[in-house]
Amino acid sequence: MHAAVPIESVSVGTFEIPTDRPEADGTISWTSTTLVLVEVFARGKVGIGYTYAHACIARLISDTLAPLVEGSDALAPERTWAAMQRAIRNLGRQGLAATAISAVDTALYDLKARLLDLPLCALLGSFRDEIPIYGSGGFTSYSDDELRRQLAGWVAEQRCAYVKMKVGSDPARDPHRVEVARLAIGERAALFVDANGAYTPKQALGLAQPFSDLGVSWFEEPVSSDDLPGLRLVREHVPAGIDVAAGEYSYTTDQVRNMLQAGAVDVQQADITRCGGVTGFRQIAALCDAFHTDLSGHCAPSLHLHAACAAPRLRHLEWFHDHVRIEHMLFDGAPQPKDGKIRPDLSRPGHGLVFKHADAARYAVSAT
Repeated sequence: MHAAVPIESVSVGTFEIPTDRPEADGTISWTSTTLVLVEVFARGKVGIGYTYAHACIARLISDTLAPLVEGSDALAPERTWAAMQRAIRNLGRQGLAATAISAVDTALYDLKARLLDLPLCALLGSFRDEIPIYGSGGFTSYSDDELRRQLAGWVAEQRCAYVKMKVGSDPARDPHRVEVARLAIGERAALFVDANGAYTPKQALGLAQPFSDLGVSWFEEPVSSDDLPGLRLVREHVPAGIDVAAGEYSYTTDQVRNMLQAGAVDVQQADITRCGGVTGFRQIAALCDAFHTDLSGHCAPSLHLHAACAAPRLRHLEWFHDHVRIEHMLFDGAPQPKDGKIRPDLSRPGHGLVFKHADAARYAVSAT
């Protein structure tokens, strides 16, 4: 038994950061991204976590979750995670409540590692020292020239071995856009496409061969991730060189288990800012190992990095344009790619991130 370290206080902040240009995918468009930050304090240390969600969850965190966290043992985040899951039972475990728990849980793990003066990956137990990334953006709102510049830049500057673009808002034009992308990157990198669930199964299958002919090797959410039979149908009939991936909207381990049991994906995705934080991500990593299925981290690369190092079947992390930009604007210690990979800074305790409050102040918004 260890001596408990009581958590003294919890703070929550909400920030809305405009995009650098209008962005869209196969189903929605946006001009800003909201970050909800959680800080937990004990013995002069602060742990930070965050999620990309709606500002309304700040009230849920401060009113419902913070009272559970304050006074709890900073060295037992799993116990606090279970208490938070019980507390939101009647609100529903999926969606916004899951993002709130995710932000708190990542802050709790960061705090524990800082109290022990360990990098988070060392606390969790690393399988690897670095993680491949794939450049991600290629929004459907981009012109052909913008698409070319962004994808080619990831290959030339970050040495990404994989790049991903959005499709789905105009299926008839998608083969042209994919061809533009392929010509921009040549054979220097693998090409991924993400439909964000925009296609029907027949549309997805109709486009799979043209995509394959252009060297596409990853088809993300070709249909809605809620349509597990549709995902499996697409997975079983696309050309053999294409992996079908989904899972970014899996807010619970149960949803991931259902997806894996359905045989719906070749690669399971998980988002640490949605799936229950470090605790949820570790559970999903264990499930993927049991199902002999690779795992890929969705977005928020700075927050995923340490947990990803501890995931046995981790394939890569998403170097998502929006989140990379925000994390380098607002956090000291955000990773920098080298040869298409990112590495945790083992000289820093926790996940190594420090929030730049002064820089973020201009983006602060009310949660009400």
